[in-house]
Amino acid sequence: MICNKYELLEKIGQGAFSQIFKGRNIRTNELIAIKIEPKTATIKLLQNETRIYKYLNEIEGIRIPTMRWFGVDMANYYMVISLMGKSLETFKREQPTRRLSLSSVLNIGIQMIHLLESIHNAQLIHRDVKPDNFLFGNGEQQQDQQQLHIIDFGFCKKYKKNITASKTSNIIGTPKFASIGAHELNELSRHDDLESVGYILIYLFMGELAWDNIVDNNTIKIMKLHMIEFENTEIPQVFINYLINVRKMSFHETPNYEKLLSNLIHDTNHFIQS
Repeated sequence: MICNKYELLEKIGQGAFSQIFKGRNIRTNELIAIKIEPKTATIKLLQNETRIYKYLNEIEGIRIPTMRWFGVDMANYYMVISLMGKSLETFKREQPTRRLSLSSVLNIGIQMIHLLESIHNAQLIHRDVKPDNFLFGNGEQQQDQQQLHIIDFGFCKKYKKNITASKTSNIIGTPKFASIGAHELNELSRHDDLESVGYILIYLFMGELAWDNIVDNNTIKIMKLHMIEFENTEIPQVFINYLINVRKMSFHETPNYEKLLSNLIHDTNHFIQS
């Protein structure tokens, strides 16, 4: 029991620095998610994440869980948010072939770009865009269950126009889906979030990425650099074109979300008509 109010039910997630549990508000019977970070964690992210949730919850139209409570005891920090549905990663793994159809992936890509545009318009960069951080809704309506929400703002950072394109000491985010700039230890910008979307779309459609079992960051970077050069590839051209476009963006450039979306929408419509 936490704060004499929230009951832990079962563990539903594990991060590098925290654990996530499904819980219940014993006073209202509402099911919630509880993120727990030990006070001994080498990198403390939960306080920053809590501030981001509070800030974004005040902006209308951004699809994220609602922040319920933040607290601390002798051992841990706790953050309580509304409970969402399954993640994109879980949804993919539940498919018989562990991959999604092109039309489904294109529709997911459209939602992801909309979500990131709303985060960027709030002057934030997510910096850890991956399938685990996109969750479907948990409502009774089918439409809600098909809508994606974005979570996990521990690495999230405010974007300022006067920020310099400096270097970082370590790779930021998850190497499997990180941008080329992240592998080169560059300070991240808005286009880096969008580049990660490209790798997610390919991952969902292909079922895997060529570097899934590679641990060396430099090797992963090289494979990502060359993946758009291959002529004999099963990767749909729409995803290759997407990566080419986002990689062209400069550090301070405002992404042309409308153009990125129109390309995916065009291919979605073309796929349906054909």
